Amino acid sequence: MTKRLLAALACWLPLLAAAQQLTVSAAASLTDAFKAIGQRFEATRPGVTVRFNIAASGVLAQQIVQGAPVDVFASADPDSMDRAVAQRAIAVDTRRDFAANALVLVTPPGSAVQRLTDLAGPAVKRIAIGKVASVPVGRYTQQALSSAQLWPALAPKLVFADNVRQVLDYVARGEVEAGFVYRSDAGIAGSKVRVAATVTGHAPIRYPVAAVADSRQPALARDFIGFLHGAEAQAILARHGFAQP
Repeated sequence: MTKRLLAALACWLPLLAAAQQLTVSAAASLTDAFKAIGQRFEATRPGVTVRFNIAASGVLAQQIVQGAPVDVFASADPDSMDRAVAQRAIAVDTRRDFAANALVLVTPPGSAVQRLTDLAGPAVKRIAIGKVASVPVGRYTQQALSSAQLWPALAPKLVFADNVRQVLDYVARGEVEAGFVYRSDAGIAGSKVRVAATVTGHAPIRYPVAAVADSRQPALARDFIGFLHGAEAQAILARHGFAQP
């Protein structure tokens, strides 16, 4: 019995030693695309497991600065990545933009809202946006509404969400009359939401990715970033509504 156990351990120990876990902190809008990309990355590297930590980019950046055990950071905006860089939490030579997106105004089906100025009307009482301090889509929304000179007028109607997917849920459930999300997120909700308009007047929506300076898997982190820019991962991102950077 002991000999059998030792023989089994001799077979399994090399496999256990080869097993690696990569922790990727990714913006909420990347949830579905990164799940598919993670599966494909694992398929090309036996013994590797990709674990995702999903939240608003600002929250993720703060976690990394505070020492969270993360290998790769994928942000929905350059600003959140810049904050982590400023705290020397990022391996700056690995930073690259890998995707782009668009900001859209969404409403429940049947809404008469067609443009930003319609939000000022009495029929619209609640508008969901991401928290400006920590959620990139909230900052893009603030920029767009300020550019349209609507921010002060609409401020009393705003309902702040913890991430872009929460904004989408508020609209899909009819808890608000309108919301601002990325085009990639609007496609996930299907017939539960209606895209009323594509919104301009904000900074370009670019997604940077980089290895974390204190990564426990620096080589694997760089491999994942390289895979993210490859044809297979880019095709997955395109299917989920993202554009190339």
